[in-house]
Amino acid sequence: MLYTINPENPQQRKVDQVVDVLKKDGVVIYPSDTIYALGCSIYSSKGLERVCRIRGIKPKEANFSFICKDISEVSEFTRPIPNPHFKLMKRLTPGPYTFILNANNTLPKLFQNKKKTIGIRIQNTPVVHQLLEGLGHPLLSASLRNDDEITEYYTDASVIYDDFNKLVDVVIDGGAGENIPSTVIDLTGDEPVVLREGLGTIEW
Repeated sequence: MLYTINPENPQQRKVDQVVDVLKKDGVVIYPSDTIYALGCSIYSSKGLERVCRIRGIKPKEANFSFICKDISEVSEFTRPIPNPHFKLMKRLTPGPYTFILNANNTLPKLFQNKKKTIGIRIQNTPVVHQLLEGLGHPLLSASLRNDDEITEYYTDASVIYDDFNKLVDVVIDGGAGENIPSTVIDLTGDEPVVLREGLGTIEW
């Protein structure tokens, strides 16, 4: 299904319908504050398997992110965050950043890896915020890559729907997407390390 949802004032009825799909092991494509992305519940093994099939990777090799509503929710899945790193996250969120953090033992087994780390995002979009409120826990997120030689990521929801409507349950049309992913910052060590320069500024 293709749902057109107002990116600034999301229609609650449509958001609730998407949340219901997510709660039933569904996979959706949604507009993040950077690029369009694949999403499912972090507690859905079926959803994770489907996302991995779409991305063409094995679950144990996946490096997906959790989309959290705020920093307090982040702390449920990570080891204590050093104060300097916490202040940095506080200053940069919500925004186009992915933070690599040390995971704790409450991380769902689906995502436990040898590195014992997890990617975290706190986005600045009303649609995502309402999805998280309805779902009640973080959303798994995986970037939606394009095979086009010019644009690395999909930006048009109608094109996404044409290519993926048989693979996912819902495509949310939230307007034109960006073609630049988030900036990735590793906070697992003593000092922040930028692993990828993206939409978020690295001047802090």
